[in-house]
Amino acid sequence: MGKFNSFEEINSWQKSRIFNKKIYLITEGEFFKKDIDFVRQIRRASISISSNIAEGFERNTDKEFIYFLYVAKASAGEVRSQLYLASDLNYIGEKDFDDLLFEIIEISKLISGFIKYLSRKS
Repeated sequence: MGKFNSFEEINSWQKSRIFNKKIYLITEGEFFKKDIDFVRQIRRASISISSNIAEGFERNTDKEFIYFLYVAKASAGEVRSQLYLASDLNYIGEKDFDDLLFEIIEISKLISGFIKYLSRKS
């Protein structure tokens, strides 16, 4: 399972936790309020990242952890796609889009690196 005693120590989980809060705050904006289905979807996808990292860690096997990390990475891709839509619909400004896009790409890269590390170790 690596060198971690809890999922809270994992960098990608920490960053996704911060990202979740940002998604929640930004989706409370006036433009998002008119599109509740989109708000629910982007929030669920964002929450799925940190939740799957935590769930995979708690499975206590590298094989299962890797599976859940792939699910978390897929959710990061879903959020990334949804950010483009939010930008296209002018729900978020260019700076918010750029900042959130940078963060979700960084989270995805961290997850990928962790998958590679665990795969080599197994």
